[in-house]
Amino acid sequence: MPNTYDDKNIQTLSAIEHIRKRTGMYIGRTSDGSQYEDGIYILLKEVLDNAVDEFIMGFGKRVNIKLNYNSGEVIIRDYGRGIPLGKVVDCVSQINTGGKFNDDAFQFSVGMNGVGTKAVNALSTDFEVRAFRENDYSEAFFSKGKLISRKRGRSKTNKRNGTYVRFIPDETIFSKYCFREEHVLRRLRMYAYLNAGLTFDLNGEQIISKNGLLDLIHDEAKFEKLYTPFHFRTKTLELVFTHTNRFNEEYYSFVNGQYTNNGGTHLSAFKEGILKAVNGFGKKKFTGDEVREGIIGAIAIRLKEPIFESQTKNKLGNQEIRSELVAKIKRVTEEMFHRDPVQAAKLIEKIEETSKLRAELNSVKKLARERAKKTTVRVPQLKDCKHHLNKKKGKGLDSMVFITEGQSAGGSITQCRDVVTQAIITVKGKPLNVCDLKRDALYKNVEIYNLMRSLDIEESVDNLRYQKVILATDADVDGLHIRNLMITVFIRFFKRVIQEGHLYILETPLFRVRNKKETHYCYSETERVIAMKKCGKNPEITRFKGLGEISPSEFKDFVGKEMRLAPVDSTRDNAVDETINFYMGRNTPDRRAYIMNHLVITEESLS
Repeated sequence: MPNTYDDKNIQTLSAIEHIRKRTGMYIGRTSDGSQYEDGIYILLKEVLDNAVDEFIMGFGKRVNIKLNYNSGEVIIRDYGRGIPLGKVVDCVSQINTGGKFNDDAFQFSVGMNGVGTKAVNALSTDFEVRAFRENDYSEAFFSKGKLISRKRGRSKTNKRNGTYVRFIPDETIFSKYCFREEHVLRRLRMYAYLNAGLTFDLNGEQIISKNGLLDLIHDEAKFEKLYTPFHFRTKTLELVFTHTNRFNEEYYSFVNGQYTNNGGTHLSAFKEGILKAVNGFGKKKFTGDEVREGIIGAIAIRLKEPIFESQTKNKLGNQEIRSELVAKIKRVTEEMFHRDPVQAAKLIEKIEETSKLRAELNSVKKLARERAKKTTVRVPQLKDCKHHLNKKKGKGLDSMVFITEGQSAGGSITQCRDVVTQAIITVKGKPLNVCDLKRDALYKNVEIYNLMRSLDIEESVDNLRYQKVILATDADVDGLHIRNLMITVFIRFFKRVIQEGHLYILETPLFRVRNKKETHYCYSETERVIAMKKCGKNPEITRFKGLGEISPSEFKDFVGKEMRLAPVDSTRDNAVDETINFYMGRNTPDRRAYIMNHLVITEESLS
């Protein structure tokens, strides 16, 4: 009998119920906090946005944050005007209620929809808010969005105006979450760059910027800058950029103090404006790719009516501002070039060099493609699967490719893989170390060129054919070296594969511990000791060093539902390029000295 559809099927949810039921609409991902854009950081952001808005309007130059990384408790105290005392409960619990709809009170606000702190309230097991105004206060306590108690009175001691918010994210929504300090600090630094003079105090550590976005570019580019960054700042527009010898382009874009990590109208206008300014000043006809290769830049604008694509405000959609913004960016950039012709000449020289290298690279690409056609239409090392990633259509999200070393390891996975979703690329021996090489190395080396073709990332990472790219190497020194060489390839030339969470490491068991009744696969020494105790006296212990040592019948579980994957994450290291250069570059004496000074010798290594 078909499902009935009548009046009983129609539901009307309260605002709080809707937030809890359709959480993704309001704060995006409800993941565990391992990624920068996970929902728990959006909760933090929504409260901070209000404090920053107070600073923008000229009230309060300090925000205190206390974050307990163990319990997840967050306390934020700003020193702005404080929520009007009669509206404290409404402002944190009633959708479409707030001061951000009034341009007189907030001219350039981040929060525009009256949702922010209501979502934090609804998604927290404990939520407490207290507003102070001229020594009077109003406070309220909530649990999962429901009001528990409220109180209004006069403080016995002098209290500075402002707002106090305390919350603990709901574990039933954010399963096994944990705030990561590096993500919190990075978010606070972004706020500081955008609001020069505003001090954030996180558990006693102060974060402040004096030079705005210029500090951001100095911190992100460090010693890689090829010329002094060009910097322009007014109340409604700030931009800064320089070039490095990196192959990728990197941007930071902001609207009303909000980091729009997916860019939008202002970022596209920034790119076009710089291109027109460079060609106008240099009287050249450089392409966009030639101008943007190696660029690192930031743009921040302030709008009275920003239109974002979602509540998480990751992308700006105001198309009506584009042409005017392009013209303004072109004009102010050309003016900066004329004021500093020495640095402008360095910029033009860098782009001319890029143009020349790209022309040479095109000839190398042509030879590589002709060589590949003579070999075979298909990539010989690739055993493909049926499902492939298509981000636009949301297809192939279960697809993955294992990058393995040699025929032995590849053979084990081949015999037990899921041919629908799991592909295999086999590399021979150790890949080329590309740390100090130019892009033509990708085309001159057959192994790396075939890898690039298999993943279809030659032109853009947007074309990536698999949701997960998994490094499956042996658990020995050679295997770890191969893994590092492969990671170097991605960081050097295809960093977005890592930044967008596509690169993983396959964890396989180091030991098998068994007796006649039971078998345990152990991924660490600790697990081995526990398994030995379970198996009793004299268990059989096997140490797996190579993937080929594990039989296909056993390997099936390790690439199936029980598969353990460790994501390759570069967010913990803001100087990842420097790190790679140190460990994989040509500074052998410095690296050897570092290893010898930090070498740890254990009793096990001596035996």
